[in-house]
Amino acid sequence: MVSASAPSFFPAFWRGFRALAPLWLGIIPFAVAYAVTARAAGLTVWETQLLSLTVFAGASQFAAAGLFGAGASGWGIVATTFLLNARHVLYGLSLARQLPLGRGERLMAAQFLTDEAYGVAVVRGPQEPGGLTFAFLLGAELSLYVVWNAATLAGALAGAVLPDPAALGVGVVFPLAFLGLLVPMLRDRVTVLVALLSGLGAWGLSRVLPGGLVVLLAGVGGALLGALLTTRTAREGGEAGEGA
Repeated sequence: MVSASAPSFFPAFWRGFRALAPLWLGIIPFAVAYAVTARAAGLTVWETQLLSLTVFAGASQFAAAGLFGAGASGWGIVATTFLLNARHVLYGLSLARQLPLGRGERLMAAQFLTDEAYGVAVVRGPQEPGGLTFAFLLGAELSLYVVWNAATLAGALAGAVLPDPAALGVGVVFPLAFLGLLVPMLRDRVTVLVALLSGLGAWGLSRVLPGGLVVLLAGVGGALLGALLTTRTAREGGEAGEGA
């Protein structure tokens, strides 16, 4: 017997899955590069794949492989991974405001969450019939998870005969993708100002702090600035209306 909710779940799931498809071209070389780095650091094919299956965080996996090769302690690897992924706390807070989830859904969504899936969810999700849903978010998350793990396995098995992905210039794919998501959200003077100041703040902090912490601090600062400016604009508009 088919559940009554099944027909509405899978269409949204596939829309989310397809929404991340344009980024596959950019993520495959990075997954291969990670696999090559991990194998060079001494990890077996199974250990290389296990990190992609359980951690699923590109920058953290690169860092963990490098630290493993350098003989770092387990605590050092865990602490580095925590700092690099600290921004996901902010993503979770943002998504929780738009998409109430049950405990099981929260755990699943948190496990597979990435920068790319978050960006697509907050920009494309509201345009979905009925708004952002767990099905759409999960589809977007698993879209990259499947490709990342398949490319990791390919890289771990055949990395020695592949060219260096960095030499192909694929590093511009993700910044361009996020710019494409940001531009439609710049609808007025406040959003443009917040985006500019947040970007400048992130650039300044990146000179002295690790990447994950920079995104977290710049994100919190940008959110507070946006709330302040929005509240002030609304108050000024109200006072102008009363004085008219």
